[in-house]
Amino acid sequence: MARDIWFETVAIAQQRARKRLPKSVYSSLISASEKGLTVGDNVDAFSELGFAPHVIGVQPERDLATTVMGQELSFPVLISPTGVQAVDPDGEVAVARAAAARGTAMGLSSFASKPIEEVIAANPKLFFQLYWLGSREAIAERVERARAAGAVGLIVTTDWSFSHGRDWGSPKIPEQMNLKTIISMMPEGLSRPGWFLQWAKTMRPPNLRVPNQGRRGEPGPAFFQTYGEWMGTPPPTWADIAWLRELWGGPFMLKGVMRVDDAKRAVDAGVSAISVSNHGGNNLDGTPASIRALPAVAEAVGDQVEVLLDGGVRRGSDVVKALALGARAVMIGRAYLWGLGAAGQPGVENVLDILRSGVDSALMGLGRASVHELSPADILIPDGFTRTLGAAG
Repeated sequence: MARDIWFETVAIAQQRARKRLPKSVYSSLISASEKGLTVGDNVDAFSELGFAPHVIGVQPERDLATTVMGQELSFPVLISPTGVQAVDPDGEVAVARAAAARGTAMGLSSFASKPIEEVIAANPKLFFQLYWLGSREAIAERVERARAAGAVGLIVTTDWSFSHGRDWGSPKIPEQMNLKTIISMMPEGLSRPGWFLQWAKTMRPPNLRVPNQGRRGEPGPAFFQTYGEWMGTPPPTWADIAWLRELWGGPFMLKGVMRVDDAKRAVDAGVSAISVSNHGGNNLDGTPASIRALPAVAEAVGDQVEVLLDGGVRRGSDVVKALALGARAVMIGRAYLWGLGAAGQPGVENVLDILRSGVDSALMGLGRASVHELSPADILIPDGFTRTLGAAG
């Protein structure tokens, strides 16, 4: 990786992305909901946890490898599905290449800007993510397209409440990239000449369509058209989740679980894995940090399904804290998007390298030879840190 684009922390990746991207584009990468309580707690909660390091007993070699839904990963971090990654011309394909280069898997959003067939060609360790959107027949058609493309697992996200208001203002995203929109946004684009030139070389504007919501080979509907259909679709029931799990028939993750009772219902529905997640703070504001809810959920169902964590991870030490509290692996969202915005595919690789190095350093300090040896005994947990949601009593 060229030295002039290298950065040493995720925070610096965010700073680089802010300087490189137009304001409206960068704003879409930091969005949350309402006052931003949850997105703040997702990050801050990790700082409340400490380590209990050993002074003697450092292991000369440390094993970071694990598996998630049958896929071998070089370390316990995978790409969380996020929609429309058109901050870079290669978008999700660049992210897929970066993840493959670092030996990990990728979740691809059904709201992605690139078709699944193109992304999976760059990284076959791909989990396709679905929202409950449209009729069962339409959902089944998208599932079969993912299967035909070679997706190795399905991720279903159901924790969205369409909270739109933000105290600092929502990013301005055009409904479609027509000539009028391009002209109106030209001054903002020209304010970031490096980013603008990169797109100009492609001779096409950022794509605000969602090709995975249509048939293979079609451009797909516009983002806001699909979003409106999603808003108008009645939320799924547990019977719907069980139907979808049976329809898929392979590794199946339910993303967005924060409560013990929901985790148990997910097990009853036959899922392979759950992700303890509050949608990165983009959902119901006031929901506690996902790391606070993780221990209770892992204790309740961790011996029956794989438990992952999503939300607030910025350092390799955060990954280790999550694993010590019961997660099998973590999923990252904003962190890799900032890397993508800062430097494209090399920026995503840089972020993954930062996290991998941090995991290894933390294991070294704790005297652990493997990520699978981590336990709550390695962590200092302050009184009142955890939140047990949805448990009787």
